[in-house]
Amino acid sequence: MRLLRSTDLALRVLMRLAVSGGTTPTTRDVAAAMEVPYTHAAKVVAELQHMGLLEARRGRGGGLALTESGRTASVGAVVRAFEGDGDVVDCEGATPCPLNSGCRLRGALRQAQEAFFASLDPITVADIVTNPTGPLLLGISARV
Repeated sequence: MRLLRSTDLALRVLMRLAVSGGTTPTTRDVAAAMEVPYTHAAKVVAELQHMGLLEARRGRGGGLALTESGRTASVGAVVRAFEGDGDVVDCEGATPCPLNSGCRLRGALRQAQEAFFASLDPITVADIVTNPTGPLLLGISARV
């Protein structure tokens, strides 16, 4: 299974904000640090704000800040929100699979997908920024 670019970026934005130490980087700062287009970062930030995981303030003194909900958010829940709950394979697509009525693969893949999410559920954003990750994130941000 491969995560969408937006899912990866959402997790990295949350991680970066979790180690911000009271600073409030802008979306442009985060996009530059993560080496992604500003427009892509802005869409992800808007979705994270809608989810209540970060606050975004405009204007002088503005920027991005992780909320307490963002700090304690389950990585599994964030991945589910960005990836959606669709199947790993599209058995019902434009050309439906001829094995659809009796195939066991779809169920096995769904079970594997749920096991993947379940393994991420107990991990929080705060958990994934402990040493050595936190200092590395700060080092990346300092270069920008």
